[in-house]
Amino acid sequence: MTCRRLACTMVVSLFTAGSAMAQSVADRLNDYPTAARADYVFACMVTNGQTREMLDKCACSIDEIASILPYDEYLQAETVLSMRRVGGERMAIFQSSAAAENLVAGLRRAQAEAEIVCF
Repeated sequence: MTCRRLACTMVVSLFTAGSAMAQSVADRLNDYPTAARADYVFACMVTNGQTREMLDKCACSIDEIASILPYDEYLQAETVLSMRRVGGERMAIFQSSAAAENLVAGLRRAQAEAEIVCF
């Protein structure tokens, strides 16, 4: 009886851990706000054409990026890219910082993966 109880306890523990892990993955995949996803899709469609087919491809693209890159990192990389467009001496840190380069490189890798999968 003790072995059976131990086995049941182990199964419940594994199920609970698996459920928590699945919930963690689901939370990470859904951590992008709807407005951020919509902004990405609108910009993608402006760049690539405003057709129904492109809507599907652009939506696929942001979903793929969201599965690779947590929203916090996406937001930081987008901020760096935005600050690089401003220019000036005060913005030089966004041009040459290793941390800024790593953030942008991560976003570029996620975008390249999304392009392969969706386009």
